[in-house]
Amino acid sequence: MSSEWSRRRFLGGAVGAAALALGNGVPVLAERPSPLRGRFLTHVSIVRVNQIEVRPDRSIGLDEAGDNSSDKIRSRREAFARGCPDGKMTWAISWLALNDSRAEYKEARRLLAEYHARYGDEITFIPGGYFAPMFNTRDEIRKNIHAALAMISIMVGGGYRPQCLVAGYMDAENQRLLAADEGIHVCQGQIWSQHGIDNGDGDGGICYPYYPSREHYLKPAQGAADFIDCVCLDGWTCDFLTARREGFQGGFNSRLGVGPIESVGNLGKVVGRREMMDTTAVHFDGGHAFNNFGWVTAIWEVSIGHDEDLTYWLQAVRDRWPDTQVITEGAFGMEWRAHTPNNAALNYRFDAKGTGAPGSEANLEIEWFMNREFRLALLRDWTKDGEPVAIDFTRYDLKAEEPQGLQREWSLMNVLNQKDLRPQDKPTPLQQLSADDQRRIYKRYPQLKPRTV
Repeated sequence: MSSEWSRRRFLGGAVGAAALALGNGVPVLAERPSPLRGRFLTHVSIVRVNQIEVRPDRSIGLDEAGDNSSDKIRSRREAFARGCPDGKMTWAISWLALNDSRAEYKEARRLLAEYHARYGDEITFIPGGYFAPMFNTRDEIRKNIHAALAMISIMVGGGYRPQCLVAGYMDAENQRLLAADEGIHVCQGQIWSQHGIDNGDGDGGICYPYYPSREHYLKPAQGAADFIDCVCLDGWTCDFLTARREGFQGGFNSRLGVGPIESVGNLGKVVGRREMMDTTAVHFDGGHAFNNFGWVTAIWEVSIGHDEDLTYWLQAVRDRWPDTQVITEGAFGMEWRAHTPNNAALNYRFDAKGTGAPGSEANLEIEWFMNREFRLALLRDWTKDGEPVAIDFTRYDLKAEEPQGLQREWSLMNVLNQKDLRPQDKPTPLQQLSADDQRRIYKRYPQLKPRTV
């Protein structure tokens, strides 16, 4: 790009922008801002028997019954209440935990019903231990969801139905059926940017809410013909710099962010908690200014503990951003849905400098642009006023298709992908993309077009 280009120039030059700047350069208003306003935090705790229950009759990993005791569940809810006394959380219970006849799991189910009655917590189902489409057919998944939701209604009582499903990954057809057949219009249905970790890969989507296409769960619906009336949500808010990596590439953890395993568990309390807050700030400071709202989320299994870190995080967030609404997953999704009838106005913007944590290089800055037509990531060395290069350009107007068989790869990759897995996935100046791709980018973000001297 020309040296005349400025990464901040969009604040004054974007079409339809009402953008002003504070003294620190943070925009006050975003171009085409979302009608939803505020700061939102959602926390999901998982109650399970086995580490990864991929099917009702098959599990992978450890038996965690001892780590999902009623005492552990009480400890988690008390930790949440200490951090946010008036907050509401979401509990997702696995198939085996719903059906285990041992006294401890009977008590666990009683406690969850009590937490709904006492606090307004949401109680829902997690099919497949995050990875249902990787191990189950679509028809099996549908049947499991239907049966489990009926069990939860009986367990909680009073005609209860959750507002969301927590799934890790969920194929597009089952998100459609969740809305059409079950009347549930929110699904935590993707794990943003995950690739090369655990038992499923799924890079290529948008990290904030969107309505998925019937073609592919990571593709935002392009119009009425492929529209699914189910708000698809991410599962973990991650550091954008570390998330650009494949798995543990370079010895770093690509899932580093607000999750306690990757942050406090790997980096220690001081550095790990700082990373949790730095990642949160990307969304609650600059991201909130860009998009009119900020959202941070995490799923913590009861079995992993880290209850003190949950208390710390919630307290620190409420102290720093006292307007933060700590609500259930379903409530957040439905609030977004109430303000957003389709994907036409999607225009999410994020700008993050590295935190200095391992894999989040302090000298690098990444900008993300996410809308209905494409997502674009620009990376640069801000300490040298370096020129930005594109590390991701994923087009959503192109035909997409989900796997039809059982496999771990469920990503959506076409022009350029941040994970650097294919020969074409190399950092590329915008002016070296095809003329057609440049036209698409500059039409939506004219401020990115190189300016002649």
